[in-house]
Amino acid sequence: MTIKFQADNDLNQIIISAVKRRDAAMDFQTAYASGLHGLSDPEVLAIAARDGCILVTHDLKTMPVHFARFLAEQTSSGVILVPQRLSIGEIVDGLSLIWRASSAEKWQNRIAPLPL
Repeated sequence: MTIKFQADNDLNQIIISAVKRRDAAMDFQTAYASGLHGLSDPEVLAIAARDGCILVTHDLKTMPVHFARFLAEQTSSGVILVPQRLSIGEIVDGLSLIWRASSAEKWQNRIAPLPL
């Protein structure tokens, strides 16, 4: 199955634009389009899982804790943690590599930081 990405509300929107410029075929939903503004981390994880999307977030502090709790009850499509210290180019390269070289099934119930 092809990978789909879901941006968390805190993800820099420039990343989404840059990813889509790199490869227009990449499915990367904005937080706005998915109605994530104001939702809690567990709610965001549930929406990403429901839609079969890997959640992409800058939230390195609370998301891993919520992800572990989420997995105790549900299946996740995965989470990619994006440190803000990375350049936009490094982030785009990492997401592009994930999209091209892996499958959605390999990310199920997995959390990983960029760079891989």
